[in-house]
Amino acid sequence: MSVELDGYERKILRALQDDAGVSTARLSEIVGLSPSPCWRRVDRLEKEGVITRRVALVDRQKVGLNAQIFAQVKLNAHGRANLDEFAAAIRSFPEVLEAYVLMGVFDFMLRIVAADIDAYERFFFTKLSKLPGVQEINSTVALSEVKATTALPIA
Repeated sequence: MSVELDGYERKILRALQDDAGVSTARLSEIVGLSPSPCWRRVDRLEKEGVITRRVALVDRQKVGLNAQIFAQVKLNAHGRANLDEFAAAIRSFPEVLEAYVLMGVFDFMLRIVAADIDAYERFFFTKLSKLPGVQEINSTVALSEVKATTALPIA
């Protein structure tokens, strides 16, 4: 369910997506409000779940995670009956940054990071392929990143 947002709140969200560490004083200057009403709006956006958390974005390559892999996972009939069990296992793997349930030939799409292809191979054989219900995994290695953003296009 979407939340009604006014122009100030949209400006606040765009500014925080650009820099979540911005001070309330600076944020209020950016959006054209005084600090107190600006803080109240941010507080409301957090309480209503529009802002789910504020984080630091880390450059994966600068911390040694040079391989990015997209894995499409197909579960067997028994596995599809236990999607929640598979999803819970995937959530426990720090290498998996994103996981989506799909409609179509594959059941899940995973975005995985690893130090290199050898590290992904170890993850693949020791963890991912050993999960109950896995029938097929189609891995695609990303050669380079053309665009990566966490900012939503808020009009």
